[in-house]
Amino acid sequence: MKILEIDAKTILSKHSLPIPQGTVVTSPTEAFNAADSLSRPVVLKAQIPSSGRMKAGGVKFAQTPDEAKSEAAVLLQTTINNYSANNILLEEKLSIVSEIFLGITYDTDSRTGVILGSISGGIDVEKSDNIARAIFSPQLPAPDYIGRQIAIQLGYQGKDLLNLSRIITLLVTCFIESDALLLEVNPIILTSDREWVIADVHMELDDDALFRQKELLKHVPYSNDMVLQTSDFEQLAKEIDSSDHRGVAGRLVAFDGDLGMLMGGGGASMTIFDAVLNAGLNPANYCEIGGNPSVNKVKELTKLILKQPSVDKLAVIMNVVSNTRTDLVARGVIKGIVELGLVPKDVISVFRIPGSWEKEGYDILDHYKVSYFGRETSIDEVVDSIKCQF
Repeated sequence: MKILEIDAKTILSKHSLPIPQGTVVTSPTEAFNAADSLSRPVVLKAQIPSSGRMKAGGVKFAQTPDEAKSEAAVLLQTTINNYSANNILLEEKLSIVSEIFLGITYDTDSRTGVILGSISGGIDVEKSDNIARAIFSPQLPAPDYIGRQIAIQLGYQGKDLLNLSRIITLLVTCFIESDALLLEVNPIILTSDREWVIADVHMELDDDALFRQKELLKHVPYSNDMVLQTSDFEQLAKEIDSSDHRGVAGRLVAFDGDLGMLMGGGGASMTIFDAVLNAGLNPANYCEIGGNPSVNKVKELTKLILKQPSVDKLAVIMNVVSNTRTDLVARGVIKGIVELGLVPKDVISVFRIPGSWEKEGYDILDHYKVSYFGRETSIDEVVDSIKCQF
């Protein structure tokens, strides 16, 4: 779940982390009043679930309340990275002595949390050659030394080092306690008053851990509104997936094509999707299944995909798997098609799930005269066979 900057800063403030003075405005008049109340230059930032706002024109600066009103009017009428800015975060403009980048995420190789830092804070941090790095266990409280470790690598000393160390440790604590997948603050600014302030933040939470974060979710209204803007198609898929704890069947992204897709198998879904696009086909959705979902989950997901007006065919493709039964997926797909009053052999474009309970799955497909592919046929060859049907 992506957390908008407005809500992410609310979360940070609850961890005693320093953020600029500011407020949310939704009209030019509100921007004028907010800037007048602050009585100092301000920055206006469009609240959208996308990075690169600065380069896309989603961040404006104003010296006076009249300028703030004018810039707010522009932002509210501008589409930024394909998003409309319905909310603007108006904050005091900070005086910058120096700025740094900090990012906290997971290292899949070491299976630990990792924090990265750079003195090249700002919009081009990826060009930096000097990166500070430290790892931590997400299962344990944030160690006191980790903040000092990063601050020292970044070259700070004295009071600046001590204050930055405290902030870094609090950020790691926030990351762990929020079940975050990513917590990026870019930049953290050292002001002319020698105070560290978090100017911007990007935060993503683990969807699978949201059940533990009910209290936190009460404090992210703008991000919750953004989630609610998900299409009915995608929202129904989420409800199907959450209806049963067994397996994954319902993490879906909608497109406007005519080929419905059920994919999976140890990360192979991306490979399958790329193969479909490379073949010039038009997918109606991206959707992963795996982990042995129940027949009912597969059935309901099949029905949901096939109910989309643009969908003509369904492709069921997985890599060689041992944790998903071929027969359960076959039964769910067939059952969903039959309940819609359709003929399985006319709807299923391809079926390839080599893995456990293969024979039993193929027996079900044979009964309905649905052709299928085994492990001897590559994913590319399977996808090529679809082209002949369109």
